[in-house]
Amino acid sequence: MRELSILKDQIEQGRQELSRLVDQYGIPNVKVLEQSMALDELINEYNRYSFRMNLKSK
Repeated sequence: MRELSILKDQIEQGRQELSRLVDQYGIPNVKVLEQSMALDELINEYNRYSFRMNLKSK
């Protein structure tokens, strides 16, 4: 469960950074795109981990 908590924190930090970058550079910017992709990967990792945990509990 600690892993999920860490991932949630990283996702929240990633969201805040994405929002900051959008405010600073606007949406059509490579830095915004890179942060968006990094955030997507964190969310995917969270979903994969959560799915594995659900399978183990059954």
